[in-house]
Amino acid sequence: MLVFEHKALYGRKEEIGDGEHVLPLGQARTVRAGGDVTLVGLSITVGICLAAAEQLAADGIAAEVLDLRTLVPLDAAAVLASVRRTGRLVIVEENPGQLGWGAAIAAIAAGEAFGDLAAPVARVSGGNVPLPVAASLEAEVDVSPARVVAASHAVLSHGRQESGAGQREG
Repeated sequence: MLVFEHKALYGRKEEIGDGEHVLPLGQARTVRAGGDVTLVGLSITVGICLAAAEQLAADGIAAEVLDLRTLVPLDAAAVLASVRRTGRLVIVEENPGQLGWGAAIAAIAAGEAFGDLAAPVARVSGGNVPLPVAASLEAEVDVSPARVVAASHAVLSHGRQESGAGQREG
């Protein structure tokens, strides 16, 4: 078994309860419930999804945040169940968009939940370039809550421009 850790998470501190902490392999976790759009993340991008969900909540949008926790085995059923609830999917990964794990999630959603999708699947990923050394350039290719919020608004507004339909109630 291989375990990959994100070095940016080493400095994070969180409260944990007493007792044993065993994460089941192949079981995604719904970190935040919502009914308007599904945000799927892994590792450090879960926090980015949560930050974006907070910003979306200020706009009256309830984003469901799903933490995949593992890629192999992959809990595709959890992704599909969330997509069936929300009808919209935004996949958030740090990898370059070409050939990242997000492409596999998008293919699963398109193949198995096409009828449940109200908009095309959106992917927010790192740039398809080597990671720049300059911090200002790195910020241009990094995944951010602002990029996730923009992608979420795009999938939520899909189809509204052409027909004028789909006005949110609430």
